Amino acid sequence: MSPTNRPMRAIMADDEPLARSYFKELLAAHPEVELVAECRNGLEAARAIAALRPDVAFLDIEMPRLDGFEVLELAEQPLAVVFVTAYDSYAVRAFEARAVDYLLKPFSAERLAAALERVRDRVGRHEPLDGAGLRREVFPDRPFVDRLAIKDGAEIAIIDTADIDYIRSEDDYASVHVKERSWLKHETMSGLERALDPRRFVRIHRTCIVNVARVARVEQETKERYSVSLKDRTELPASREGMKRLRDVLGL
Repeated sequence: MSPTNRPMRAIMADDEPLARSYFKELLAAHPEVELVAECRNGLEAARAIAALRPDVAFLDIEMPRLDGFEVLELAEQPLAVVFVTAYDSYAVRAFEARAVDYLLKPFSAERLAAALERVRDRVGRHEPLDGAGLRREVFPDRPFVDRLAIKDGAEIAIIDTADIDYIRSEDDYASVHVKERSWLKHETMSGLERALDPRRFVRIHRTCIVNVARVARVEQETKERYSVSLKDRTELPASREGMKRLRDVLGL
């Protein structure tokens, strides 16, 4: 049982029907765990976590709509996470370093029982997990994201990074601007700077990241103050260091 003496609430997400059936068959031996949602893709998993607030999520890594890391990034409440994966090299080392448990496909009943034991120790400890950081460690050959998943009220927006004009900080959020629209993502500017390809996105100011393809003009206003004009005539502030980074990328 969980610390509140109730069944531990779990969701699982896997796009393979046979994998879901196998998981449920093994989980049936653990009456202390209540499976509250069975999800076919990452989008369903993200919605289930928001609506049902489970104690633990068993997430396949590569799924349609959203992958397991994006699901983790969208979770607004602390929960234990067990990644279910077929990757047995970088993934295992990354998960062990971050104290995240994993199930390596195909896994046995004994391995699931061991994972559940570790989960019991994590439930209620409210330890945040860095989905973006895990992604970089698991896939070192794919260090940068090509889309952002953002909660938009009850919906989830999936934005191609190529469509982003610029990003500005808004207190504890980042405002992601695409044409006339913007979305608030609960992420730091430093986190987004690490996630985005530096050949395409440059942090020109502590409050601003710009898509280099949108830049129309750069100007020096004072010794320490610069501005960047976008093709849609948006004006953005830039620091001396930020301007140097932008000029390096632009080859100026």
